[in-house]
Amino acid sequence: MRWRGRGGRGRGRRTARMLEPALLLLLHHGPAHGYTLLEQLGEFGLGGLNPSVVYRLLRDMEAQGWVTSAWDEEQSQGPPRRVYCLTASGNDVLALWIQDLTEGRKRIDHLLTVYRHHMEEGEGEHH
Repeated sequence: MRWRGRGGRGRGRRTARMLEPALLLLLHHGPAHGYTLLEQLGEFGLGGLNPSVVYRLLRDMEAQGWVTSAWDEEQSQGPPRRVYCLTASGNDVLALWIQDLTEGRKRIDHLLTVYRHHMEEGEGEHH
């Protein structure tokens, strides 16, 4: 039997869960166009996402006050593009994400340690 991880949809949920803090972190470095953010997401293993998903999340984060955006009519050689900036509230949300991810990592590391120890010490059919 092949394991699919929550009906084969686990990766999609993990990706969605990581997208928000990744965008906030990228904007923590400074203002950026949506296209630039799309390219930079690859650094976090989030490359190749449908751009509409990223732009929708940026709009949602703007509605919540975590980011702002404005049209950049001077820097673009083509049509104007939106530039996204992190707000103080977005910075606070990023700090909460980092805390949550750090705690989650500790739980995962503990689970892996217990598993490895069990596999080294155990006997029987599943070792």
